[in-house]
Amino acid sequence: MANKTKHADTLETGTVATPRKEQSLARVQAVPWLIVILLIAACAWLGWRAFFHQEEGDPVASAMLAFEKQNSLTVFSSRFEVVAESVDKRGVLGVDLLESRQAAVIPATVEYRLDLSRMDRDRFEWDEASDTLDVILPALKISRPNLDEGSQTTFTEGTYVSRDASSDLARNNSRQAERKAAEFAKNPQVIAMARSAAKEAVRQNLAIPLQVAGYEDITVNVRFDGETPQD
Repeated sequence: MANKTKHADTLETGTVATPRKEQSLARVQAVPWLIVILLIAACAWLGWRAFFHQEEGDPVASAMLAFEKQNSLTVFSSRFEVVAESVDKRGVLGVDLLESRQAAVIPATVEYRLDLSRMDRDRFEWDEASDTLDVILPALKISRPNLDEGSQTTFTEGTYVSRDASSDLARNNSRQAERKAAEFAKNPQVIAMARSAAKEAVRQNLAIPLQVAGYEDITVNVRFDGETPQD
């Protein structure tokens, strides 16, 4: 009877010991897999940080960098036609014997440029609370009118127009056309169009540098010297 009891105890002990060994073995086998999973997770995080994560930089510095390598930016070009008219009189001893007249319709082009060399840090205002960047531009520079005299249309009147008279008429018309083109370029309506184009050009030039710096959803307000923030 005692032997049977002892044998039963031995069997019972054996049935209990086997699961414990299996559990220990499972834990040992799970450790390498856990390490592999952790390594994969770490690599994934490092890859995401390297290629997708962007730390926010200085928006003002990023904006200034966009203009750093440009001395000027042509923001608007206006092409129009001007009409010039000249009269030439020639005679002897103060008596006008020949009179000729010439009218010319001359195409002209004027460009409006921003002097980016003046865009220092004082012209940028960053409001972190509202994620708003205010950019203050200097006055536009207007180029000298470029006359397309090769495409002009001329109308000449006179009984006889000498070569000298023709040259003088053409020269006077060119001077007159340049003066009129310069005056037209300062027309308030044309200036307003050029300013509007300049503001849009600045916004487009700042878009990519600001995105690279981590500012994708900010508001960029552009205005000229003398304009209020609401303009």
